Amino acid sequence: MDYHCQMRRADRLLRLVQILRRSRGPVTAAHIAAELEITVRTVYRDVASLIGNGVPIIGEAGVGYVLGEGFDLPPLMFNADELEALMLGARLVAARGDRALSLAAADAVTKIAAVLPKSLRPVLLEAPLVSTRYREPLLDHIDTALIRTALREQRKLAIAYVDEKGETTERIVWPLMLGYLEDRRILVAWCELRSDYRHFRTDRITDASIMADRLPKHRDSLLKLWRELEASHSAELIGDKSRV
Repeated sequence: MDYHCQMRRADRLLRLVQILRRSRGPVTAAHIAAELEITVRTVYRDVASLIGNGVPIIGEAGVGYVLGEGFDLPPLMFNADELEALMLGARLVAARGDRALSLAAADAVTKIAAVLPKSLRPVLLEAPLVSTRYREPLLDHIDTALIRTALREQRKLAIAYVDEKGETTERIVWPLMLGYLEDRRILVAWCELRSDYRHFRTDRITDASIMADRLPKHRDSLLKLWRELEASHSAELIGDKSRV
């Protein structure tokens, strides 16, 4: 096996470990094979090689592989695609995030560039990928950093919300996700007033405060149910359209 083949295999093994690192549950050999564009048999061989070299991969037939605790790769092992993805993401955040998030994106890029090999810095800092905005963003009345804090701490929010008719209601919501669209931000939350999931435009939230109460269920489980309901609703709309 020549040097280049060895390097390609080494890169593939690193990518295989990365697939396991980013997954919260077992990953099947078929999924790994499809992402790496190799055969399932090669996946089995690569996993066996990694295990033989001390990587704590746990596998179960018919379930998949998971990466055991206590293992990590050396930091900042980025390739060109990963660096360009990071820079594009940072530029998207700078264009659409709140002020604190935009500054954090710039700081993150600076920190990454400072520890990159000199040859890779231009790949990050001079990445020819841009984020274009066609519409001006709507101005928020509150600092959405407060919403992000509530999301991280999984705490309830007390908000004052103005609907499309101009009517204001006081609500207690369970914040689940903050979506960044081109010209606005949307808070996905469970609304205690409506006893249902609701989507709140942040530019219509006139006041907000974080409550001491934590969410009664883990945010992931609440989001899972929301996604299932959204998928069901989308399927109903498609069905209605097909009958027209």
